[in-house]
Amino acid sequence: MIFLELILENFGPYLGKHVINLRPETDGNIRPIILFGGMNGGGKTTLMDAIRLALYGSRAQCSTRNTLGYTDFLIQCVNRNTPPTETTRIELEFEHVQNDKLTRFKIVRYWTKEPKDGKDTLGIIVYDELNQEGWPDKALVNTWDEYIETLLPLGISNLFLFDGEQVKELAELETPPPLVVDAIRSLLGLELAERLSVDLDILTSRKRKEIAGAKELEALEKIEQKFQQLCAEKEAAAQEKAICFSQLERAKEQLNQVEEKFIYEGGKIAAERNVLDTQQKKLIADTDKSRQGMVELAAGVLPLALISPLLMQTKTQAENETRQQQAKIEWEVLKKRSERILKSINKLSLKTSALEQIKTIFDQEYQELEQAASTDKQPWLAADIEAINQLENLLRYQIKDSQNQAESKIKQLKELEIEIEFIERQLAIAASPEAYEKLKNDVREAQNEHAKAKAAEEIAKRRYEELNKEIAKTQKELEAYSTDFIKLKNNQHIIGACAKVQTTLKLFKEKLTLKKLNKLELEVTNCFGYLLHKSDLVHRVIIDTNTFSLSLYDFQGQPVPKHRLSAGEKQLLAIAFLWGLARVSGQHLPVAIDTPLGRLDSSHRQNLVERYFPSASHQVILLSTDTEIGKTEVENLRQQDAIAREYLLKYNPSDRHTNVEPGYFW
Repeated sequence: MIFLELILENFGPYLGKHVINLRPETDGNIRPIILFGGMNGGGKTTLMDAIRLALYGSRAQCSTRNTLGYTDFLIQCVNRNTPPTETTRIELEFEHVQNDKLTRFKIVRYWTKEPKDGKDTLGIIVYDELNQEGWPDKALVNTWDEYIETLLPLGISNLFLFDGEQVKELAELETPPPLVVDAIRSLLGLELAERLSVDLDILTSRKRKEIAGAKELEALEKIEQKFQQLCAEKEAAAQEKAICFSQLERAKEQLNQVEEKFIYEGGKIAAERNVLDTQQKKLIADTDKSRQGMVELAAGVLPLALISPLLMQTKTQAENETRQQQAKIEWEVLKKRSERILKSINKLSLKTSALEQIKTIFDQEYQELEQAASTDKQPWLAADIEAINQLENLLRYQIKDSQNQAESKIKQLKELEIEIEFIERQLAIAASPEAYEKLKNDVREAQNEHAKAKAAEEIAKRRYEELNKEIAKTQKELEAYSTDFIKLKNNQHIIGACAKVQTTLKLFKEKLTLKKLNKLELEVTNCFGYLLHKSDLVHRVIIDTNTFSLSLYDFQGQPVPKHRLSAGEKQLLAIAFLWGLARVSGQHLPVAIDTPLGRLDSSHRQNLVERYFPSASHQVILLSTDTEIGKTEVENLRQQDAIAREYLLKYNPSDRHTNVEPGYFW
């Protein structure tokens, strides 16, 4: 399907007739994007509503309809300045392949300020290759709701026509909202399976009535009335549960905001003031104790560290003097010994050469000691061995030990001062007692509201479950009634076969769900990785078969909590989810996105602009403000040759209507 043209006449802020070409091509070149620019309130969402209204009529899920009836909604859509003689009109022309032929359709809806019979007038014009003028197809008008379901089912339309608020809601919720859940069920074929199950129940009921006697029929009708009443109550309970769930989500969001405000404005610190004061006093005492330790170290040998080089020189001088003194004593002892030995040797009858050699040996040893003992400087320190040992012990152990202790205490002192400074900053930003009381009351009120909402949601959920059990019990009564009172074999066979078919259908539904969800998980994982462009964050996306909630896992198979994702990454995950659903549907349909970028930062915007918009579909209609698709983004899309047409929705505040002009903000 490709949208070709949209005509608006006196619809919403569009006074008069506006013809908008939506063909995704320029000069014969296929370019998927049709870009609309407009400020808030300028009519962007109205364009989306016009497409929905043209396609689905009274079933359209338009943004401004809320709980309005169709007549009131049509009246609301009429431009207030529309002349009484003119109508409000929407025309949507599109192409679709039908019976292997490319066929054009034009949907025409028009009405007045006072719609006839409370409805619009619908016309369908069909074009083909032989008839370029087109002809009205009245038969198609009567069956249009069924026919459009074969082209773009209402159940999955929200996957192709969605807005930024839908993406924001989908990003923040743990489970998809009901509209998306319905679209998933329709997409997976579960809706058909459930419809078939209901049809089988109806068939079984008819067969029971056919073979039951008057008494049995009366009893059977009572049970069926009870069953229908329970089903109606169940539907009402489901709506109540949905309302309570929405209220609980709002209360939870309000509680989070109040708690964040409580922390941001110093309420938490104010509540812990006594603890902080105690910590501060203890740290100050520890600081004083550390400083006293420094004083005690300074009273010991630590100051001698300042003259360590001088002490080393003193130690060296003392050792040199000691060695000289010892050499002198040895020299004198050796001299006397040599003289005695030589006298003794002279008495021996030795050769002269041997005597000379002995004398030479003594002279060499004597000269070495004399050289070691001789010095130009006279000893002045006169330190003994004990003094030298004490000096060495002082240098090697005592001073170094004192230095290490001093460094440790200095480090400890700095750490204590940092902690004291941190506590002082916390105390400085703590809320005043009056502000603290107000913040505390706000938190208490939000907690009470959240508790009430949670209790109401629990009651609604319990009521829904009780009705489910009661319905199951009633169904068993119907089955027992059939077993006990219905004897005709043919109808019994039909009833039994229906039960078997329903069992098989249930199994088929489970297997179909698993098969489709596996494919959907793969598509969502690929889309998310492609959009995020961060290969190491998420390796696999798992979708719950009951709630359709998403679970993320990394490359090690460990779960990745959703709160670890930034707001932008959550929105990309939501878009990847919608994109994956659209791709799994296998239907080649246009994609229209209102407020496409939301709160995304620049990097995530770039990923969407470069990776998603040009690839989302063969036709992508973007409705953006100047702050979403800005100058950088639109230039990027133009460089990719992705934009076929650009329009600017200019709102005139004085006349209170919007004009559609070619071009964009830049």
